[in-house]
Formats: sequence, structure tokens, C-alpha cells
Amino acid sequence: MSGIAEVFRNQGYSVSGSDIAESDTTKRLAELGIRIEIGHRPENVVGASVVVYSSAVRKENPEMLEAARLSIPVIPRAEALGELMRGKIGIALAGTHGKTTTTTLMATVLAGADHDPTIVIGGKVDAFGGNARLGKGDYVVAEADESDGSFLYLPAVYGVITNIDSDHLDHYGDLSKIDDAFCAFVSRIPFFGRVLVCGDDEGVRRNIPRFSKPFQTYGLGGENQLRAENLVESMGGTRFTVTERDAGVIGEIDLPVHGNHNVRNSLAVIGIALTLGIPFAKIKSGLSNYRGVRRRFDLRYEDPARRIRVLDDYGHHPTEIIATLEAARAYLNLAPAEARGRVLLAFQPHRFSRTQNSADSFATCFHGADRLYLTEVYAAGEDPIPGVDGRFLETRVTRSSKSPAHVSFEATLEECAEAICKDIQDGDLVLCMGAGSITKLPDFIANRLRGA
Repeated sequence: MSGIAEVFRNQGYSVSGSDIAESDTTKRLAELGIRIEIGHRPENVVGASVVVYSSAVRKENPEMLEAARLSIPVIPRAEALGELMRGKIGIALAGTHGKTTTTTLMATVLAGADHDPTIVIGGKVDAFGGNARLGKGDYVVAEADESDGSFLYLPAVYGVITNIDSDHLDHYGDLSKIDDAFCAFVSRIPFFGRVLVCGDDEGVRRNIPRFSKPFQTYGLGGENQLRAENLVESMGGTRFTVTERDAGVIGEIDLPVHGNHNVRNSLAVIGIALTLGIPFAKIKSGLSNYRGVRRRFDLRYEDPARRIRVLDDYGHHPTEIIATLEAARAYLNLAPAEARGRVLLAFQPHRFSRTQNSADSFATCFHGADRLYLTEVYAAGEDPIPGVDGRFLETRVTRSSKSPAHVSFEATLEECAEAICKDIQDGDLVLCMGAGSITKLPDFIANRLRGA
């Protein structure tokens, strides 16, 4: 939402907005000349030509109700994003997981190849000064959020599907409806466009027979058309060779981040960039300059003397947790055996509905951690579900055969920080994961470790 607001403001529109609390994002938008109101009130929409809302906003929101009463058009954010894409060549990056990182990688490559793209991303990117950028070039790079199905509004020419997984069941109801949405996303790509789809993902493979427009598979598996081979991890990131089924070896990439999931994300970008005719040398250079996204394996504190690192990560779905823990373990394993610490994971469940619907997957997804600290569920605007809370998840995890050696429930972030700092040892890597307020936890831990 903030990215869309910023781009419209930079195009010369008068933009206002509201949120339930002040944040760095609202402060930044205010500095751009956007009128920000804290709290949702009917009078906030008076005088607006259109009201744009996110999937987190309920229909009974007072601003939504007032807009309807005043006959002001009310549209989902994806429809507004679609308007930004009209008249440009749209690149929409979709998937249950990995959208933000892949979108940022795509934007980085296009910017490095002097295409000056317009960018709207779901995370903060220091290289772009935020999560949006108004470019003068022909391309619009947009993160396509499937959470409420509105990503089908995006008039993209090129697309990516990183994976198809069971999530947002509060909207879709079951996995078959999620499959239908992604197949519809592919069907909306024009015949002269292309979609890059991850052939390593079971959900993608399940739907390939239904894809009706030109597509190319990518991944680590040998059956993919575009592949990464000869992966080598180092402290600086991951090196791999890009091969194509017909063309053979294309070249070597040095990606300055860790994890097989990031290799796959970069392959999607390579596939789109090659389709656009960008020389491989510029693709290689762009990817080597990637500097990450805030809240994606984001280093927030480091004590070099004790080799302790505290990272912040937005991941809140079991599949994301597994991939991030694999990357954390691979990173730790680069150190000499005698210097390797443990993975300490603090996790804040996000939404009661997700915690309930994915309880079985949550029960087994934490096995890559040595110690697990669970906090209370972050509601994200949902009403509580009786019996579904942090203690509920703790019970499900401890009963699982894949439970970490230590599992505890910490009612508050302050108590979680205290427990972690009591347990931490030299060489440990602390992961703070979740889409809610747990982003504050790294600072709580850092302050305690510094003795502040």
C-alpha cells in the first residue's frame, strides 16, 4: 500500500491515507507530502476520488462504509497497482513465498541494466530508498499478492510463479481454489509474453498441465528448462552455473545471499531478463550487486568477538520457516566445526486462522532449529479463535516427532528476549521470524547483550 501511494504521489496525484499506528513507513510517506491520519475515521475519505484498500482492511471499516455512503469508488490495492502498469510493460512476480525477494532481484537487474523501471515491492529495499520507485523506463516491476485473489487485476506481460502452497485459506477455502487462482494468473499473460515457473515446487508441477500461455520451468532439478548447477556456498554467498536445456551452459553467477530458495528466486529473474534480451553479463553484474530486503534474513546485530548474530526474517508460513532454517544451518556450517554454534529460533505466529489451518505443518517445520521460543499469536486484525493461541502451537510442536530439543512459550517479546539471552552461547545464530511485531525482538536482544 505504501509503495502504491508513493508512486501515485510521485506522478503528481494528491494522496492521503490512514493507519492504526504511526510507524517509520507513515513518517516517510508524510515526508513525501502524503497526508497521513492515525486511526480510521469516516471523515478521512471525504473529498477523495477513489479509496484503495488492502486485504487486511475489513468491509465494516468506517472509512470503507463512508466511501460507500458517499458513492466514492472503492478498489483493492491490486486494481490500483494495475492502473500503474497500464501503458507500460508489466512484470508481475507471484507465488505463495519468495515474492518480495524475487521482485527486488528483478528490479535490481533491470536498474543495473539501465532500464530505469518503476518498482512496487512489499518490503523495504535500502538500494531504492524504500519499497517503491517511479522510473522513466518502459518496465513496471510489481509484487503480485495472491492473498485475496486481487493479483488477477494486474495486466502483466511477463510473470513469475515461485511456488503454489496452502495459505490464505480464510479467503480461498481450500487448495483447489488457490490452484485455480494461479492458473488464472497464467491465463491472463498475453500470448507474446512468458511466465517463469519453479519446476522444483510440487504445487507448480501439479498445475503445469493447466497452464495455457507460454512458460518456462526453472529450478535445481534436472528436468527444468533453466537450471542452477554446481552450487558452492561461501561466507559471501552462493556461486552457481546457469544452464539451459537447449543452449547449454550460459554462465556463472555470484549471488551475495545464502539458501537454495534464493538461488531459485534468482533463476526466475535470469529467465525473465534473458527473455527481455538483457545480456548475461549485465544480469550477472546486477545479481552480484543485490543487497537484500529488510526483514529477509536481515542481520540486525552482530558480536564478532563471540561470533553471535541476530537476524530478522518476515517468514511466517511453514514452508518459509523450513527454507530459512536450511539457509541458517548452511551458513553456520561454513565455520570450522569447533566454532559452530546453534540455531535459536524465536517465532511469532501470524493470524489465528493461519495458526489453526496450518497447525499440522507448523508442528513439524521447526526441526531445523536447536531451540525454539514461541510467542503469542499476532492477530493482524483477526478476531481470536477459541483454543488457538501460542500455547496451542507449543503443544502441537512438542508432541511432534520433529520437535526441536528445546521448546518454550514466552508470553511477551521482552520475556522472549530474556530467555534467549539467558540461553545464548558463543557462535549461536538467533533467528527472529514472523510478520508481526516480532521485528522489535532483535533490538530487545541486542540491548540486553550490550548490557543496555
